[in-house]
Amino acid sequence: MAERRLRFDDKVVLVTGGSRGIGRDIVQAFADVGAKVVTCGRNPPEEPIPAAFHACDVRKADQVQAMLDAIGAEHGHVDIVVNNAGGSPQVDAAKASPRFSESIIALNLLAPLHVSRAAYDWLVKAPGQTSIINIASVSAIRPSPGTAAYAAAKTGLIGLTRSLAQEWAPKIRVNAIIAGLIGTEDAAATYGSDDIQQAIIANQPIGRLGTGEDIASACLFMASDHAGYVNGAAWEVDGGGEVPPFFSILKANGLV
Repeated sequence: MAERRLRFDDKVVLVTGGSRGIGRDIVQAFADVGAKVVTCGRNPPEEPIPAAFHACDVRKADQVQAMLDAIGAEHGHVDIVVNNAGGSPQVDAAKASPRFSESIIALNLLAPLHVSRAAYDWLVKAPGQTSIINIASVSAIRPSPGTAAYAAAKTGLIGLTRSLAQEWAPKIRVNAIIAGLIGTEDAAATYGSDDIQQAIIANQPIGRLGTGEDIASACLFMASDHAGYVNGAAWEVDGGGEVPPFFSILKANGLV
């Protein structure tokens, strides 16, 4: 039974931002278990991926609606949506332009709302229970200096998740995954040099950065029948989080 319930044969899965990084791993994971995967982005994948691609800026509601209508017209329904597209460069809040902040909030909060709303009519047409999974971040639950607009958007994404979970149940389950520190092909740009990354890893209880596969595996569970009673959840997939700095100070001074 477990094997059958973790298969997604004939399920139509949309993963936004699935051409690279965590999104590409989510695409691969669903494809590996039989799903018909569709992804989108402003630019096509640089390398082949096991998914159909639609050019779409998910910040633009009209483009999102056109994409979902095209996917729905082709397949007749949508079963699973993973709102993965997101991110932000480091910018001091005092120096960030209003246009920059609006763009970050549009990508990380409004885009998942646009996609979810456009997908709604197709999700309700699918047989059985359907699922929306929003990829949030630890920035939503702890201070994130340098990415204030991003943190605010991801906090809002958790609120959106919980509200839609109540509005759209029982047909559509809506959950969030709070991703911890994840190593991708852009790890150096995000976390710095190897030495800096090793220092960050030393502050991780589980002793490593997360991987795209870790988040993809969580998505498979959240979308499966095994999580049929999970709705409105914000699941922390972060290896136990980060050790608070004061513990390091205490340890350095021989107090723990």
